[in-house]
Order: sequence, then C-alpha cells, then structure tokens
Amino acid sequence: MTITKRVFSAIVLLAALAMPLALPATPARAQNIIDEWASVKTPAPPALKPVTVNAKTTALLMLDFMNQNCGKRPRCLATIPAMKKLLGEARAAKTAVVYSLIHNSTTPDVIKDVAPGADEPSVMSGPDKFLGTDLEKILKDKGIETVIVTGTAANGAVLFTAAGAALRGMNVIVPVDGMSALDPYAELSTAYTLANAPLIAPKTTLTTIDMIKF
Repeated sequence: MTITKRVFSAIVLLAALAMPLALPATPARAQNIIDEWASVKTPAPPALKPVTVNAKTTALLMLDFMNQNCGKRPRCLATIPAMKKLLGEARAAKTAVVYSLIHNSTTPDVIKDVAPGADEPSVMSGPDKFLGTDLEKILKDKGIETVIVTGTAANGAVLFTAAGAALRGMNVIVPVDGMSALDPYAELSTAYTLANAPLIAPKTTLTTIDMIKF
C-alpha cells in the first residue's frame, strides 16, 4: 500500500512538471527598437495649422541657406522660391529677420535669392544656433516672443534651434516646407520630434509657408 501511494505521488508530480510544456508558446516580446527595427510603422503625419503672427514680437530665423551646403542639396534648393516669398512677406511686415552661417563662411555666401539685408544680423554656430552665440540676446533685445524656424538641415539646425527656442520659453513656428535635409526621412523625423517631444511640442506649431500670415 505504501509503495502504491509513493508511485501515485510520483506520477502526480511528473504530470505537474510536464504541464507547462503542454501550454501554447507565448510569442517573444520585443525588448528594444533593435528587435523592431524592420517592423515599426510610420506614424500619421502631424497636423499642420494656420498661424497669424504678431510681426513686432516675431522673428524669422533663416538657418544655413549657404551656397556651400544648400546650394549642393536638391531638397534645399527646392525650398528657395517659397522661402523667398516668406522672407519678402516678413520684411514687408517689418518682422525681424536673423540669419545663421555655417563655419568658414560669410554673409555673401548665403544663396542670393534669400540673402540678408544690411541691417539683418547673423550668428555662426553648429546645429544649435544658440550655442556659443548671442542669438538669445539678439532676440531678447528685439522683444521677440515667437520664432519662425526655417533652414537646413531639418535634423540639424532646424531641430536643435527650434528646441532651444522652445526650452527658452519662446513660441516656435516651423513651416515644414521651409526646412530640408539630405533625405525625406530626416525631414519626417524632425517634424515628428517637434510635434511630440516633451516640453518642445506644447510650444511648437507645425505649418506651411502659405499658412503663415503676418
């Protein structure tokens, strides 16, 4: 009788141990972006909204429209006609215009159709035009509360300068047809980041050049 009970107990124990093996396999869950690199779907485009700006408290930032970089990038050159229009409208409304230059360049290197006027200041820096420059002081001295950020590269000067302005408490307007990069994905990722990044998104409006009114 004792042996039978022991055998029965052993059978029960073996059955219990075997049960998990009989359960359907649970699909492995991705732990990081590397696991999902090829399967991530492109998010829906962010909303583009019309904006009316106060010309007196707004500045148009013209970032790195240089012959050395923009002049060699088809996607940047394609923005120049619309940027010329926006620049003309900003000047007509007496909106402040501030330029940025890339290293080893001067203002005559800015593409002719969007070249700075004699009284329009410029700064020189890397992707973040606030870094190591007096851009913040220029804007504060002019009473600027809102910046319209345009230029190339979208994932460089536009992204980091727009973020820098937002983190300094300014309102940021980015016309997506006024920024460019070497490839479309860089422009898409910039728009997505500006529309969704913590602290940045609440201060940022994505729009188009034709949707900006002074």
